Amino acid sequence: MMQAAIGQSYLFGGNAPFVEELYEQYLNDPSSVTAEWRDYFDKLQAADSGARDVPHLPIQESFIQLARSPRVFASKPAEATWEAMQKQVSVLKLITAYRVLGARWATLDPLKRMDTSPVPELDPAYHGLTDADMAAVFNTGSFVGLSQGSLSEILGTLKQTYCGNIGLEYMHIMDSEQKRWVQNYFEGSRSTPRYDADARRRILKQVTAAETLERYLHTKYVGQKRFSLEGGESMIAALDHLIQNATRFGVKELIVGMAHRGRLNVLVNTLGKLPRDLFAEFEGKPSVELPSGDVKYHMGFSADIPTQTGPMHVSLAFNPSHLEIVNPVVEGSVRARQQRRKDNDRKEVVPVLIHGDAAFGGLGVNQGTFNLSGTRGYGTGGTVHLVVNNQVGFTTSDTRDMRSTLYATDIAKMVDAPILHVNGDDPEAVCFVMQAALEFRMTFKRDVVIDMVCFRKLGHNEGDDPMLTQPMMYKKIAKHPGVRARYVERLIADGVVTAADADQLIANYRAALDKGEHVEQTVLSNYTRDHKLDWTPFMGTHWAHPTETALPLSDLQRLSEKLTTLPEGFKPHPTVAKLLTARKAMAAGEQPFDWGMAETLAYAGLVELGYGVRLSGEDSGRGTFSHRHAVLHDQNRERWDAGAYVPLRNLSDNQADFLVIDSILNEEAVLAYEYGYACSSPNELIIWEAQFGDFANGAQVAIDQFIVSGETKWGRLCGLTMILPHGYDGQGPEHSSARVERYLQLCAEHNIQVVMPSTAAQMFHLLRRQMLRPYRKPLVICLSKRLLRYKESMSPLTDFTDGAFKPVIGEAELQEPKKVKRVLLCAGQVYYDLLNARRERDIKDIAIVRVEQLYPFPTEQLAAELARFPSAREVMWVQEEPKNQGAWYQIRHRLEAQIGPKQTLSFAGRPSSASPAVGYMSKHIAQLKAFIDEAMTLGK
Repeated sequence: MMQAAIGQSYLFGGNAPFVEELYEQYLNDPSSVTAEWRDYFDKLQAADSGARDVPHLPIQESFIQLARSPRVFASKPAEATWEAMQKQVSVLKLITAYRVLGARWATLDPLKRMDTSPVPELDPAYHGLTDADMAAVFNTGSFVGLSQGSLSEILGTLKQTYCGNIGLEYMHIMDSEQKRWVQNYFEGSRSTPRYDADARRRILKQVTAAETLERYLHTKYVGQKRFSLEGGESMIAALDHLIQNATRFGVKELIVGMAHRGRLNVLVNTLGKLPRDLFAEFEGKPSVELPSGDVKYHMGFSADIPTQTGPMHVSLAFNPSHLEIVNPVVEGSVRARQQRRKDNDRKEVVPVLIHGDAAFGGLGVNQGTFNLSGTRGYGTGGTVHLVVNNQVGFTTSDTRDMRSTLYATDIAKMVDAPILHVNGDDPEAVCFVMQAALEFRMTFKRDVVIDMVCFRKLGHNEGDDPMLTQPMMYKKIAKHPGVRARYVERLIADGVVTAADADQLIANYRAALDKGEHVEQTVLSNYTRDHKLDWTPFMGTHWAHPTETALPLSDLQRLSEKLTTLPEGFKPHPTVAKLLTARKAMAAGEQPFDWGMAETLAYAGLVELGYGVRLSGEDSGRGTFSHRHAVLHDQNRERWDAGAYVPLRNLSDNQADFLVIDSILNEEAVLAYEYGYACSSPNELIIWEAQFGDFANGAQVAIDQFIVSGETKWGRLCGLTMILPHGYDGQGPEHSSARVERYLQLCAEHNIQVVMPSTAAQMFHLLRRQMLRPYRKPLVICLSKRLLRYKESMSPLTDFTDGAFKPVIGEAELQEPKKVKRVLLCAGQVYYDLLNARRERDIKDIAIVRVEQLYPFPTEQLAAELARFPSAREVMWVQEEPKNQGAWYQIRHRLEAQIGPKQTLSFAGRPSSASPAVGYMSKHIAQLKAFIDEAMTLGK
């Protein structure tokens, strides 16, 4: 009878919160409630056993709803009350099940091949509801727009909302406000688009353009690769919808990244590239000749597109065949543009990424890019993701071999992104979820994902026969009339268009294509937008452009004072306090400048001149080797933001920005991001620092496909700087070599710069030169770890107030150059090993010359230095790397061109090795001694 008493006495009115609290206590510890309540809750739990959703959520909701509607049980016997309440709880559990699992029964697949395995939780019988309950009226809890209704009505509403052409995954979101937003948006609309006739005709026009272009190219350029969009034409309508509506939210720029599939369609039908220009590329006659160029489905484009609420600048990023690698590049470009606009709310520039289904979860760079999305140094305010899910993946994949997750989009759950699945055969539904994605992104500044399930009419490319591996799927595709045909049938049935109207759209589009034109003007001409980049000052310039990089003494000392002064009450770590005292002495000329101070002064001088500095890496705040200390931490305060002080941000009121970031542990995504940032910000010094130089191995795709070749393929200039610790100190294979040979192998056409500085002043002038010259090429700095604290490599104050970066540093100690018999050429820290050996042996006839810049090779400067030694019969290249690595084989031909007819060129270094370095200190020292002895012993 206690159950009856509980049912009649406590589950109503103001007692509901009390019961909820009791239930929470029970969930934590069943013994904490009385036996009667424990028995009651045990029965509720038993009714809920086996469900996959959150167990107490529907029960809590039932308490709330019962409190609102006490009349349901007021006049019924206790037994009837208990049964009715169980039914009510079951209805609420059913609603929760549809919210969590409804996408499993959604009609997402145009081919109707998708797995339709049973989902018991979506069956009312699973929750104890029968046909006899269908006419009974129940409360719906928090369901939007239907406070109560018959079970039949509730079930129909749930299926319409969660199991139609739109399927939703959002219950994984931890933030309640975001979760409620998605719930309200789709439950309030029943996931049903309601466009007027004009909007539907516009959608038809977009889908028609997409299909007609593909079919036109298929007949005009038979067999040529174009990675057709056929089967996914709704994407073009969705992008048009996004562009036309984003301006209403204050968006000024959309930066798009995508791989091959549908790219040509986007170029023509979304960005307004002239068809005749595309046709010229098919015929091998590009409008702009680049040193190497690229295939047409890698090319980027930008345009200003008119909308009802203002122009929208849309830029499609260049992308190589490495599919998703463009994604962090786009994010970096977006962040730079937001910075340039001072768009701190991140609403004026929005990234849009278009993915393939297999690549989305298959390529690890997306995990890295998602991981960047919420961090302070990399966030862009959320990205709109569109997955073109053709259900085949890359080439011939079966989903059982493609991933280990149910959906291609499951990786997005790592950042709590809502995932909106949609049937690509329903262009209106695709546009509808695009609108929802836009509004969610602009509301919460977070990522959102659209999974457009479609198909791929042709093979991986136009020369591939998919029937070889997917016969059953492609039999269905062969019978599919096409997205446009199905949409036309629907519009004709609704009286929106006639068959003649639809056919005329095709005729008009084809006629325009025959002329190489568009049906109508879709881009703005003679329009100049704000914040447009101008790269012309950096075109046609030379690396040796004369540039003043020295800092006047008064400026150096003034900046040094700022850099070494702490806020009142700030307690530095003892090591930092000692470092600041030393830096004061450096500025006073009392001791030489170390590398940390030289680097810091370089940044200080640049930000005062208006050049922003952005430095990122896995431990860049203090410096991987604890030499930089750009961020100082108050030892009396724990929180980073409250207890940190950055002197370089506190130089003056009108300085440029300085940002140093301790990045995530993903070199590929971070380096690609910084490349994208640098490509969109020519007047900022953008630096990526590897923790150890060989950590760049994990970012090799970004290096090969973008950094070293972006200019020759796409005409994209970039001033990105990479600092790669490099130096053989017996630390083993992974902490020695930055793989200098790889960068030199990639050098051609003055595409990048590779430098190995040997003094602190060289580092200072090198960083300033990178910005002060009208020259923007990627800079690779192979930086010695040992020299950061090596006294011989420190520089006097005068080296900063006078002078410049020296591509070659000549012999400075020998007084009689004419007596020199051998000239040693080297780069990096090995110079000091050679110098010390020469001093110890009191050798006077061997000169040592440092080649600080390995590329572009300083031919004239080295020739001038070698000319100082007319009696030298030997020129020897000395390196600490193994013979098959390092610079030797990459610059040998340049050195041979420098020596005279009576001179010989030789080598000293470690023997060739499969490993970058040895792991035994004893062997390391023995190898070092051997090649130093060889360098210091003249031949007879």
